[in-house]
Amino acid sequence: MTDSKEASNKAYWSANVRLIIITLCIWATVSYGFGMLLRPWLMGIHIGGADMGFWFAQQGSIYTFVVLIFFYAWKMNRLDKKFGLEE
Repeated sequence: MTDSKEASNKAYWSANVRLIIITLCIWATVSYGFGMLLRPWLMGIHIGGADMGFWFAQQGSIYTFVVLIFFYAWKMNRLDKKFGLEE
């Protein structure tokens, strides 16, 4: 394998791992942070008849997960095209 190919592979996987870490941090913040740890501070804010901490624990985290799935797929498609790995 040539040096440029190895550098390209390392750059691709570095970008891929960075994207995974970012999405996992968002997931953890929304599911554990907003739903459990920050709930006492979010209780004063109401969304749809429930406090914001409860809303994030029940519905907001699900919406966020769905958005993260589409965001990850979109970013990976762009990353694959950038490195010439598209299907």
